[in-house]
Amino acid sequence: MSTRLSYAPARFPRSGTPLLVLAGVLWGTGGLAGSLLASRTGLQPVAVAAYRLLVGGLLVTAYAAVAGGLRTGPCARAVVARAAVTGGLLALFQTAYFAAVAATSVSLATLTTMVALPVLVTVGSAVLDRRRPSPRAAGTIALAVTGLVLLLGSPTGTSGDRLTGTGLALLSALGFAALTLSHRAPLPGLSREAMTGLGFLTGGFVLLPAGLVSGMALPARIDAVGAVVFLGLVPTAVAYTSYFAGLHRAGAAAGVVAVLLEPLTAVLLAVLLGHDRLGGAQCLGVVLVLAAIAVPQTRTGATAAS
Repeated sequence: MSTRLSYAPARFPRSGTPLLVLAGVLWGTGGLAGSLLASRTGLQPVAVAAYRLLVGGLLVTAYAAVAGGLRTGPCARAVVARAAVTGGLLALFQTAYFAAVAATSVSLATLTTMVALPVLVTVGSAVLDRRRPSPRAAGTIALAVTGLVLLLGSPTGTSGDRLTGTGLALLSALGFAALTLSHRAPLPGLSREAMTGLGFLTGGFVLLPAGLVSGMALPARIDAVGAVVFLGLVPTAVAYTSYFAGLHRAGAAAGVVAVLLEPLTAVLLAVLLGHDRLGGAQCLGVVLVLAAIAVPQTRTGATAAS
């Protein structure tokens, strides 16, 4: 199964799309949950990311083990190498994302990261395949880029260092795009869920030393423990399991639904539950993102296969 995202005209296969929608909505709760965890416990972004990767990795790996997805074939070295690359990239984009949230706001960090992601993946796929994006793909990228510029141009309800936060969010998007492109070819004998779980664990252990230095003491309170469990379970373990199951049925290109639904969910939650506000230009940016989601996607090049 390939996880490449690409734009081209077609209709979404019905089966799998609800799972991708579920993944995008659940992903959208991650920024708010991480911000809540940090504010309630005083944990630094690297510690929050380490908790998310470790808890999520344990849950996804346990699920893969029960489902029989941890079978390893004659490619043990390839598994180790893929886990190392996956863990490193996960550690990079998770830490950069939570640092961007801390520097600006949940809505701005999430929107910047997840709107930039389809652009980076589409351009990266075109470079790797040595093929220009289709006119429809170029139009979709233009919509996403325009929406991103509007969202960054006149944000309201945002404090902190906006330039630093934007750079960190783009670094997060770059890390996730590299992860997606590096997983275009599956490893025999190992399910995508198992590889994700092992990658989360690897990334968590990579961040663990820095997390311990910054402080990972968790207060014995229901809100603190609940936030850690929620962060590892809902936007991580359940969301990624739904995402890969949806890709298996609908095709990798349809994954753009989940990618772009995340920021919209995060914005809605930030407006309803937080102190963020959207100005007129940002509202127009959201409309353009919705238009990008509405552009039908299809499989191109390396398609998802089971």
